[in-house]
Amino acid sequence: MRKIILLFACMFSISAFSQIKVLKNETLVEIGKDNSVGLYKKENRFTFNYQDINTSNLNTFRSFSFLDVNGDVMDLYKLLTDGFIDEPVGNVMLELPNDVIELHYEKNYGQPTVQFIHFINKNRKYVGKSQFLNKKQIDKIFGIGTSKAALYNKQKQAVHPVSNMANTQNRYETATPAKSTTPKKKSKK
Repeated sequence: MRKIILLFACMFSISAFSQIKVLKNETLVEIGKDNSVGLYKKENRFTFNYQDINTSNLNTFRSFSFLDVNGDVMDLYKLLTDGFIDEPVGNVMLELPNDVIELHYEKNYGQPTVQFIHFINKNRKYVGKSQFLNKKQIDKIFGIGTSKAALYNKQKQAVHPVSNMANTQNRYETATPAKSTTPKKKSKK
């Protein structure tokens, strides 16, 4: 009997002080992906994952994240695509909460491309670089033309929808209806 009680006591103490703990699985929604660069969303946080071509190990993947506070995702998309139309003179610097990103524009085979240069933890010593991306690839990453673009395209709603409805209703009530002229049928004699 003592051995059985000792065995149960050992089993409960092991399970109470175990080092492995099951964590809640975070689900990321993929907005778009092209080759080794992808854009993912979880709630209001957007994450770019990319394969770092700056390292000798081609299996190195890095990421940077930011919150979509005031339509920042669409602002980033517009900034990227405007650079294809009018190429900036130097690199465009973006400061994120944890990282610094440079957008490096360059023409490859006569086609404008952009590259993400990622200064990890705002440290110029640790640099990651994405592959060069053209406009078509940027559209695919941002999910342009797909149903996934609706994940960050939010319609701006009116501030006071009730008062706006009242104004339109009053406008229709005060308008005088136009007289309609309908053609009369000719009677046969």
